[in-house]
Amino acid sequence: MIMMELQMNEKRRLLRVLVFILIFSVMNAFIFNVALPTIRDEFSLTSADVSWVLSSYMVVYAIGTVVYGKLADYYSLSRLLTYGLLLLAFGSIIGIFAIDFRMVIVSRILQASGASVIPTMSMVIPTRFFPEKERGKALGTIAIGMALGTALGPIISGVVSEFSNWRVLFTLSLFPLISLPYFKKYLPKTSKKGLKLDYIGAGLLGVTVALFLLAITQTNLVYFIFATILLTFFIIHIYNHSNPFVNFKLFKNKAYSLMLIITFFAASLLFALTFATPLLLNDVYQLSQLSIGLVLFPSAIIAALLGKRGGKLADKKGNQFLFYLSVGLLFCCYVLISVFVEIDPIWIMTILIFGNVGATFIRVALSNSISMTLPQNSVGIGMGFFSMFNFIAGAAATSMIGAFLEQDSNFTSLLPFEYSNNAALYSNLFLIFTFISILIGVSFAYITRHHKSNV
Repeated sequence: MIMMELQMNEKRRLLRVLVFILIFSVMNAFIFNVALPTIRDEFSLTSADVSWVLSSYMVVYAIGTVVYGKLADYYSLSRLLTYGLLLLAFGSIIGIFAIDFRMVIVSRILQASGASVIPTMSMVIPTRFFPEKERGKALGTIAIGMALGTALGPIISGVVSEFSNWRVLFTLSLFPLISLPYFKKYLPKTSKKGLKLDYIGAGLLGVTVALFLLAITQTNLVYFIFATILLTFFIIHIYNHSNPFVNFKLFKNKAYSLMLIITFFAASLLFALTFATPLLLNDVYQLSQLSIGLVLFPSAIIAALLGKRGGKLADKKGNQFLFYLSVGLLFCCYVLISVFVEIDPIWIMTILIFGNVGATFIRVALSNSISMTLPQNSVGIGMGFFSMFNFIAGAAATSMIGAFLEQDSNFTSLLPFEYSNNAALYSNLFLIFTFISILIGVSFAYITRHHKSNV
């Protein structure tokens, strides 16, 4: 088995390097949120125009996770990481010297083309090189990188936006280059010969995902119709192709397919917490961006410190235990914020500990559970789809939350308490999150009961 080719000390070092680059990957996805108003004013853009700083990155990033996942089943992981991180750095250099908005968009597209290798490899490497009894701990270690990226992103973006030029944010994506010698040292340089990649299938999938994401982020029905048509062509193509980009058998694996659905809703819930909480702190408490970052920071750091513990719990007590614990923590976070939405921010900071720890644990439980449904020859593409579903869910969640928050502020709380207009709106929003967390827990119980041998 491939997973036995690395010694334990090499595995540990490899995980540390993965955590390092994952921090920058997570930060890079959302770190420009704070700078959007400044970019808009500098280049005299509309809000719709400047949103492409995020939309362009999101579209390419989602496609890239699947493409790198497919390539990971055939090519050296070290080589893929090298190409990806170099492309990320190249895009960042263009961004540093951007003199017009077109250069910014080109930079973000190149960044996403390279950075999308990171989430896929962070799922593939633990799945491929760690046996099931150690995989939870490995994925828990990886979750530390996500939590730290979430913690540091708001702080760094707030400080840079306050005291420096927004282009400085691009320099952060140069740091992952430090990791390249370590990947070359610790990852086996194995590749399959004679690979004939299904370029038509890859193209159909890429354009389909791009159109679906644009339909979500731009709220455009025409994009959705074209995406649906292309999805039909893609399904017909992979069903009839002798060596398709995605083997149709992957989705006949019921345990895997059902877990992807759970992943979509769970990821929506996690992105909702990341997206809605800063808005809550701004709209209800009128905090500055730097103050918001300081409120979010402690819970994210605590989640990072407990990430490895979550992985150990998965190995010791099972993924189901960790999943239900995660859902319980998320439920507590959402219901408490919904009820105490106008409480002092110091208490919001405390309540967020439940949410961020729950988010870290549920990522470990889901990635570990879904990896166990995959045969070894489909790990790359299977985990690539897992990463892509996470990102599509994030796009859907942020778009729907944005639409929800644009409603008339004369809102009545669904709870029997008196709140100000803005607070009532956010109370209802977090109450919706509460019900979704219950739905996810019930759905997971159904899947594990009917597919015990696979999850």
